[in-house]
Amino acid sequence: MATEASDVGGHLAAYDPTAPLVATGNLRRRLVISRVVQALAMAAAAIAVGALGWVTFEVIRRGVSVINWSFLTTNASQFGGGGGIGSEIIGSALIVGAGALIAAPLGVLCAIYLVEFASRRSQLAKLLQTGLDMMQGFPTVVIGLFIYGLVSGKQSGFAGSLALSMVMLPLIARTSQEVLLTIPGSLREATDALGIDRWRSILTVILPTALGGILTGTILAVARAAGETAPLLIVDGVLNPSQTTIDIFGHGVPNLPLAIWEAAESPTPDALARVWGIALVLLGLILIANIGARLLLARSRRRMGL
Repeated sequence: MATEASDVGGHLAAYDPTAPLVATGNLRRRLVISRVVQALAMAAAAIAVGALGWVTFEVIRRGVSVINWSFLTTNASQFGGGGGIGSEIIGSALIVGAGALIAAPLGVLCAIYLVEFASRRSQLAKLLQTGLDMMQGFPTVVIGLFIYGLVSGKQSGFAGSLALSMVMLPLIARTSQEVLLTIPGSLREATDALGIDRWRSILTVILPTALGGILTGTILAVARAAGETAPLLIVDGVLNPSQTTIDIFGHGVPNLPLAIWEAAESPTPDALARVWGIALVLLGLILIANIGARLLLARSRRRMGL
């Protein structure tokens, strides 16, 4: 902005606060840079959405011809790798569901401790927060190796659930922590004024208020873990896809990610078509979970007035 003006003789004139503001070269340069950065951000967003749309379109185009009732309900053939994916759908539901049952309570309890009980100077809270952040960035194949060693090299569906629970845990804890931080402090002050114990106020006031957001985070974590293949290759790779099983403790359990990997190893056109069909089913389940989580989060925000 110009704050001073030169007269004809080269001397500086007095500053006039009533004079109109005039854009200088510095302001024009900043406006240009702002527009360029905004355009780059919009282009990056368009590329990300376009990539998602392209992948989704290709999976639907290539896999829709394979989808039928028999494909979704029958099991894979014992020889040749053909047939349906009924056992894989049931197995994925069991493994992911068991993993969610392990991760969800632990994640919520971690969030409650960090938000409701830990002080700002607590070294344990800092250590826990750092650990959750590090777990979120762990390669999933390392998690699979850790669980494989933990269960003494025994492959089973439950080992796969343990591995997926470690994938879900930091996501659930982080999301629950953010949701609990949005709870108005007036609710806590009101329960304290009534003389209610902290644990009772958390169970009867805080958690019911934050339930929608916590469920949203849990669903997103489940969707994130449902497509993981690397840990399942290590801890749940020995299985029979032609048999439906609900026993996740005794042996390997068929699942969708491993079905895609195994079918992709076969060079036959039928196996390739089966890959796209399985991918479409898995993608559809993940998209449904994500959309449902977003709708649940919007409903929770409306209830909380956010």
